[in-house]
Amino acid sequence: MRRLVPALLVALALLAFSAETVDIQAERMADSPLLNPGAGRTSWSELGIFNPAAIKKGSKTVLLFRAQDRHHTSRIGYAESADGKRFTVRRRPVLSPEVPYEKGGGVEDPRVVRIGKLYYLTYTGYNLHDAQLCLATSSNLVHWLRQGVILPAYKGTWNTQWTKSGAILPQKIHGKWWMYYLGTKKDSDGKSRDYMGLASSTDLLHWADATDKPVLERRPGTFDSRVMEPGPPPFITDAGILLLYNGANEDLVYGPGWVLFDKNDPRKVIARADKPFILPSLEWEKVGNVPNVIFLEGVVPQTTITATRSLDLLAYYGAADKYIGGMQIHIWLPE
Repeated sequence: MRRLVPALLVALALLAFSAETVDIQAERMADSPLLNPGAGRTSWSELGIFNPAAIKKGSKTVLLFRAQDRHHTSRIGYAESADGKRFTVRRRPVLSPEVPYEKGGGVEDPRVVRIGKLYYLTYTGYNLHDAQLCLATSSNLVHWLRQGVILPAYKGTWNTQWTKSGAILPQKIHGKWWMYYLGTKKDSDGKSRDYMGLASSTDLLHWADATDKPVLERRPGTFDSRVMEPGPPPFITDAGILLLYNGANEDLVYGPGWVLFDKNDPRKVIARADKPFILPSLEWEKVGNVPNVIFLEGVVPQTTITATRSLDLLAYYGAADKYIGGMQIHIWLPE
């Protein structure tokens, strides 16, 4: 009997963990992309237009998207829509590689959140050698002030390689700002994998690791066994901190899932998806610059977010690192 006790404890722990669950239904807006390479006749997006952040600006929905030119250099472009489905692309990018930590590869994969009167844009600066998590601020979503590299590569408490993908919580918890991010480290089997970390700040400009290990454990054989990458900025709800994130398995098939953290402790996982709520199935999601990718970075609530048990979202994703797709998401949170 003594040998059964550890197994019994594990089973009970798993049962308790799975008691809290999030139910998500996702439906594509269309069977074709919302935006294609070269949209708006822009040469700086002729290779790909993908991985958009999304936010409301008055009555308009704004996408801040990653675009690549024929030389694979990335810039961040701007598109807006009155209905959240038909977008007009601004002819010039709003952020282009200018400083040493961006030159060569460019500026990639933005997330955006509004706090007070400012918009905070996290993005990846890539100089062809290092990918590092960077920050810029703006009052209008068009003109951006660089705040520099906020989590340098190779210098984390646990992440020994690159840093990317900052998803900032929209309000303080225990007097601090919090941000989920991606860090890469080499595992004991010699393979490098992308894990999710947590950083904190007192001023939104200077950030440091808040933990000495990733906030999500790796689960071999699952949809996120290779990559666990934050998606859009999280929601703080009655049930907890809801973060939609992008998982990839060992074959690098990407699909979004969810994780629910304790709203009083952003480090503590309450529940976590065991499968993605959508996977690449359309031709333009499976074939492109990088095959088999649905990568979610931007969502816009269709109603005001207050203390709630359900959410209706318009969501925008990169498909095969070439196109932008859209979906409608309905989320039911646990009581």
